[in-house]
Amino acid sequence: MMASVRFRFDQSVRPRRDAQGGFTLVELLVVLVILGLVMGLAGPRVLGYLSSSRDKAAKLQIESFASALDLFYLDNGRYPSTSEGLQSLVQRPPAAENWSGPYLKQGSVPADPWGHPYEYRTPGKTAPYAILSLGADGVKGGNGVIGKE
Repeated sequence: MMASVRFRFDQSVRPRRDAQGGFTLVELLVVLVILGLVMGLAGPRVLGYLSSSRDKAAKLQIESFASALDLFYLDNGRYPSTSEGLQSLVQRPPAAENWSGPYLKQGSVPADPWGHPYEYRTPGKTAPYAILSLGADGVKGGNGVIGKE
């Protein structure tokens, strides 16, 4: 036969009914200091990745525009004029008789990753056209200008 076994709980093991649960002020301060150190070390790195990803996104959009402009050129024998701009890739300009667009899948010309419109002009400095993103500051000649001239 099996004997029943009883466990005795020692007084020191039982939780005290009158004790208050929670953290002390020192424990909370230690956690806040650790969180602050982690954010101080990781924050700039994360912001750097965000900045470089926007640069890469702008470069990819500019390459997409370049492909669409080449298709426009094949159909019309010319690139859009500066006044027609990138909008001619989604809407037929009056002077483009062989236009067979839209040449962009989005159906509209997207803004750059910072929310500014892309700048298009023809001719460019070294190419038949120039496409520029003015970067985060949105100023001509400012910091972070990305493009194909």
